[in-house]
Amino acid sequence: MPTDKKQPIIVKRIKKGGHAHHGGAWKVAYADFVTAMMAFFLLLWLLSLVDQNKREGISDYFKSPAGIQGPGGASTSMIKLGGAMEIAKGEKNKKQPEEAKKVIVRDKDDKKRLEDLQETLRKAVEKSQALKPFKDQLLIDITPQGLRIQIVDKKNRPMFALGGTQLKSYTKAILKDLSKLINTVPNSLAISGHTDSKPFPKNYFREYYDEDYAGKVRYTNWELSADRANTARRELVKWGTSPTKITRVVGLADSVLFLKDKPRAPINRRISIIVLNKKAEEAIRVHEGKGGVSVDDAKTRLKGNK
Repeated sequence: MPTDKKQPIIVKRIKKGGHAHHGGAWKVAYADFVTAMMAFFLLLWLLSLVDQNKREGISDYFKSPAGIQGPGGASTSMIKLGGAMEIAKGEKNKKQPEEAKKVIVRDKDDKKRLEDLQETLRKAVEKSQALKPFKDQLLIDITPQGLRIQIVDKKNRPMFALGGTQLKSYTKAILKDLSKLINTVPNSLAISGHTDSKPFPKNYFREYYDEDYAGKVRYTNWELSADRANTARRELVKWGTSPTKITRVVGLADSVLFLKDKPRAPINRRISIIVLNKKAEEAIRVHEGKGGVSVDDAKTRLKGNK
């Protein structure tokens, strides 16, 4: 049957999409390209300012990034990146100066020598009839200056006569055996004397033949510690230690206490003998003037003192 109803007409409109968000993409790409070109030309400009050796260093870095040294350690690099990570030198600059190599080898040998001596001393203390009874009074350790041997006082077993510089018989035996062992290495020695904080009586004087002090001065822990260090030095020399091997003898009184919370404890009274490593020995010589001032400079300064 015919019907008057009209069929609905459906109009399909296809909306083209997928490219609507790309209208500005080329601008981003172009900006990246311009930035890269600027960086490239900046790199070329920077490279034109450095010499051939530095360019080789940069080239080597990109060939072998493992050439970085750090963090925080000494480096031989030419290009520093804030002190933490550094780029290695070029092939021509990788080799350290011969003198620097010798110092590195020397320090390694020196460390090994002192460590061996430390072990030898420990074994000797256990075996020696003179040292074993006093092993609790012998403190041996490695310090930044070298191998330190401390002979400390113990209650009822002092190294020296009370308030004096006369060595006890067993202290002489200890120094005799130590001298033999110390002489097996070429290293120099530094000797220091230490006291506790107990002061001398104010009216205690000793005679010194010095016109500036009219023959007498008040005796204190400074004099005592220095005199005891010198007594130890003489005893070591007596048993074969070369006088030229000893670079420093000092008295420190109670300025460096072993037990700060017990300033009058016997252990604070001690003699410290340091078998110096080469770095410490050189530092002493430079600080004391040897090697720190040229001969010509010294002669110039002394002209006015004649």
